[in-house]
Amino acid sequence: MYLFVLAVVWAVSALEAAQFSPLTERITDHKDFRKLLRTRTNVLVIYTKTVLSLSGNPGDKAQGVHPEQDASTQDSDGRKLCKKMKVEPSSESTGVKMLHYKDGTFHIEYTRPVTFKSLVAFLMDPTGDPLWEENPEAKDITHIGTEEDLRQLLKKEERPIFIMFYAPWCPVCKQMQPVFQQAATNTRGTYVLAGMNVHPAEFDGLKQEYNIKAYPTFCYFEKGKFLYNYENYDATAKDIVDWMKSPLPPQPEVPEVPWPETDSAVHHLTNDTFDTFLDEHPFALVMFYAPWCGHCKKMKPEYDEAAKLLNKDNDSPGVLAAVDATVHRALGERYNIPGFPTLKYFENGEDKYTLADLRTKDEITEWLDNPQAPPPPEPSWEDKPSSVIHLRAENFHEALKKKKHTLVMFYAPWCPHSKEAIPHFTAAAEVLKEDRKVSFAAVDCTEGHNSDMCGQEGVEAYPTFNCYNYGKFAEKYSGERREEDFTGLVRRLREKDQHKVAKRKEEL
Repeated sequence: MYLFVLAVVWAVSALEAAQFSPLTERITDHKDFRKLLRTRTNVLVIYTKTVLSLSGNPGDKAQGVHPEQDASTQDSDGRKLCKKMKVEPSSESTGVKMLHYKDGTFHIEYTRPVTFKSLVAFLMDPTGDPLWEENPEAKDITHIGTEEDLRQLLKKEERPIFIMFYAPWCPVCKQMQPVFQQAATNTRGTYVLAGMNVHPAEFDGLKQEYNIKAYPTFCYFEKGKFLYNYENYDATAKDIVDWMKSPLPPQPEVPEVPWPETDSAVHHLTNDTFDTFLDEHPFALVMFYAPWCGHCKKMKPEYDEAAKLLNKDNDSPGVLAAVDATVHRALGERYNIPGFPTLKYFENGEDKYTLADLRTKDEITEWLDNPQAPPPPEPSWEDKPSSVIHLRAENFHEALKKKKHTLVMFYAPWCPHSKEAIPHFTAAAEVLKEDRKVSFAAVDCTEGHNSDMCGQEGVEAYPTFNCYNYGKFAEKYSGERREEDFTGLVRRLREKDQHKVAKRKEEL
């Protein structure tokens, strides 16, 4: 039997690594195999009873692992090694078994397509989701891999083209993919529905060209020319098909009527009326809001319904009021409003409680019937002990110069994607805290002067992850956001360091 090892050590950036075939190594000795697992953290092993052809270029459709001849009687050492590892490739219909080893131990069997793109994607992120094009139900989607592929499609295709520009980690993209797939199947032969992962930095120019500022972005083309965007993110397959039959640009939103101008039972206060109102109403709950705030918009109907009960009842335990803090900024500054919406309870004119958990009509009315001090607020990420270094614009560059490799997470505390990534990032920092060449840092882009600095560092969405080498920008990380993904990235950088050192020693 023959045993091949794809030992992938990313000594270059993820983009550069994907342009080269992995290092392929033939192993028959058990000691050599164990040594390989000790010295490599990411190993994909092909156990086979046949001689294999591993040729193939990234663009070849027939690329992959191809048996060429039966060699089961030609290599007794290989058979012994397979036996020691308790692997029997002859039990497989293909005569091939592929196993992945992570950090020296068995991790998982490789069952994805044996193509260049799938192998590279797997080895860069062994725990990540399969590529979209690996899904059999996406067979009617045209999967675009490069900018040149996109240009050629737009140039040569006569049919209308509808493209979903996406990022693999994006929840809305994942939600839309099955719908998009069904629409592609329903319109097969009439339209071309295509998907393209444009999250990697190599597509920054393309994102600027088509104004891609969020994922997913849908673009409709006819005769190679961009015509319209599509912005219905709750669409069904039928919605997409119906729209493509008669495509129109997104309709402008009807201007929202300012809340104080609606038929609202809420008392709307200004800089001039605020103090007088509190003098006249000893028990008042005040909502500080911003018209653009999504959470405020969601809460307004509930607040209005509660006000209908409380503000018209002479025996009410309190009244409800609201302040547009983007207009009446003096009040927002006076009460240090950190974000929107913020609810404050005033008793006899005194700011008594700030309430974070009241959002529905029932919660508001029940709390006012028996006002109680809220539980202490959850400490911020920065206030919690961890191995993550929290930086500000004032010390950002100086702090980064002290470490060879720093992975920085630029975030916003209110951002759901940031909140989801924080525990994984924190755990990764804890795992690698003993490595004195490495640090994990975070920047709250909503705080003070950090916003300008985040813009200078290329932050366009939250969270953004940048790698720095002694303070100099090295690369943007756009992979998955789990603990093992962050540690894997940093370990690959450290392996690259070690290989450089070893090479210098060999040269000496």
